[in-house]
Amino acid sequence: MGFLDSVFTKFKKGLQRTQELALGPMQRLLGLKRLDEDQLLEIEDMLLQADLGVHATQRLMDRLRFEMQKSNEIDPRALIKDELLKIISHAPASPFQPVGTQVILLVGVNGVGKTTTLGKLAARLKSEEQDVLVVAGDTFRAAAIDQLELWGERAGVPVIRNQMGGDPAAIAFDGVTSAKAKGIPWVLIDTAGRLHNKEHLMRELDKIRRSLQKVIPGAPHRVLLVLDATTGQNGIQQAESFKQTAGVTDLVLTKLDGSAKGGVIVPILERIKLPITFVGVGEQVDDLIPFDPEAFVEGLLSA
Repeated sequence: MGFLDSVFTKFKKGLQRTQELALGPMQRLLGLKRLDEDQLLEIEDMLLQADLGVHATQRLMDRLRFEMQKSNEIDPRALIKDELLKIISHAPASPFQPVGTQVILLVGVNGVGKTTTLGKLAARLKSEEQDVLVVAGDTFRAAAIDQLELWGERAGVPVIRNQMGGDPAAIAFDGVTSAKAKGIPWVLIDTAGRLHNKEHLMRELDKIRRSLQKVIPGAPHRVLLVLDATTGQNGIQQAESFKQTAGVTDLVLTKLDGSAKGGVIVPILERIKLPITFVGVGEQVDDLIPFDPEAFVEGLLSA
């Protein structure tokens, strides 16, 4: 099985609930060569149920109606796929390539799967024979520190931690200093998920950023915002808030397999204009996969 086939299989698995609960009945309509207005409205309703958003759904329906005016026969599935790819392919993710010591900061509210995502990313990089250092920067939750230590043991990567309630900026400084001295190419830093208000978040993340830049100017090199797919449109609001305050460079969407709103990837990419770098499609360590627009659309529209 080739890489794209493997990713498609995982996307299809991850989008199964979206298929069953929102888009399943649409399959018979996508196979028709001509659609009447009632059928078009039925497709529109299902796309909205899958959380593709009003703007993207309207764009897809406009494309179908436009093509029907031009031709007696159309291929609804191919037309929707083509238009979806136009919407979501504008912000491709940059590859993870080690140049010196790269510092990656993970941010997001509590409960989105941030710590698990960090552990899976560490395991992924380690499996590619790249050294990784993990920093337990969420010092406000003992469970987050313990969880990262378990991931560190599982992935075979060292974890730098502090006591509960310790200074996240200080532990981040220690971690990056150690990684730089040892020539470790990747430092992954967990952060607290508290979002009392934007000012508080900005102060805490700015303090971490300043500590990192004392060791490596320009750090962090990437800030990954972790979003929970099951929250649907609420994820867009979180993304907009963090984009303003945290200098987010990439998005990671988790729990896609637990959501009937998998289409939310479309309005997120449409509105936030940041790349989705990884998607979580299950509980296994290898279920954090690179986002591939083609595989996502195929998974969304496949029977």
